[in-house]
Amino acid sequence: MLKRGGTIGILGGGQLGRMMAMSAAQLGYRCIAYAPEGDNVVSGVCEDLFVNKWDDKAALAAFAARCDVVTWEFENVPVATARAMPEGRIFPHPRALETAQDRLNEKRFVEDLGGRPAAYMRVDSRADLEAAADRLGAPGILKTRRDGYDGKGQWRIGSDRDAQGLRLPDVPLIYEGFVEFEAEFSVILVRGRDGEIRFWDSARNTHEDGILAASTLPSGDLIEAQVGEARELARQVADALEYVGVLTLEFFATHEGPIFNEMAPRVHNSGHWTIEGATTSQFENHIRAVAGLPLGETATVARTVTMTNIIGAGIKASQDHLKTPDTHLHDYGKARVREGRKMGHVTRLER
Repeated sequence: MLKRGGTIGILGGGQLGRMMAMSAAQLGYRCIAYAPEGDNVVSGVCEDLFVNKWDDKAALAAFAARCDVVTWEFENVPVATARAMPEGRIFPHPRALETAQDRLNEKRFVEDLGGRPAAYMRVDSRADLEAAADRLGAPGILKTRRDGYDGKGQWRIGSDRDAQGLRLPDVPLIYEGFVEFEAEFSVILVRGRDGEIRFWDSARNTHEDGILAASTLPSGDLIEAQVGEARELARQVADALEYVGVLTLEFFATHEGPIFNEMAPRVHNSGHWTIEGATTSQFENHIRAVAGLPLGETATVARTVTMTNIIGAGIKASQDHLKTPDTHLHDYGKARVREGRKMGHVTRLER
């Protein structure tokens, strides 16, 4: 168990790290962060920020020397960077990054555990793409196997002609067949160092232009009927990875049951509602897990919860949300406002 006043290192400089550091401070810990140059909003709530490249070995060693434990706040931290941290002091284990960073490997991993992803094919050439579109049908989604989030690194293939005319990026790709789904939802869990697992309620997720727009509870009968099966897969994933911390799996709710979409080895945007809407937030429970503390209760504390992302210029009028009762504003403090960028979120409770 990490002693009071211990230092937690965070790899990454974004809003997820910012909210993790705020929870850590509440529990009596200090945080320092490491990230390349950029709009690193974590700096406002950390005691120190190392601004260095991911492959700067000397800087990483100096950072690690100041940390009692280390975690990360987004899944695109290079695996080599995570492995540069002392063995036994970084949580989750870097194997979780290795699994999640390649969409092809991720789907195969989940299939081996009995999960059902959307039909997919590896794409390394235009011929591969045309074969995938022919075999799996169009429409479908072409994605980069690595990186990409919030709709980036994805192309909708509406027809064979789209597949023939698309200029392919020179990176490994994967083609996913289209899934007829009624709703999208997340399973978010926390796993402690002792293997204990707790789940939060699953919210219904609504996306716009590939970006999460809102997460709402209750999620509806269809999702609630499929949460049990989805949780069982998430539990198997967490146990197989010997995971420590918060883990998220995203699913499509279909008439045939839950279809696995992707996993995120970290706290997740669709779980931001837990800050006010659950007994213990995903951020606090992540810190509890990596610090070796007892996990907190995850029960929902309101009749309905709605978390809405503030995208781009919407942040300029964000304080207007506070006119609505039991509404909570989270401004991430980002200096640069641009279209499609998550600038904050608002959570509204009805008790």
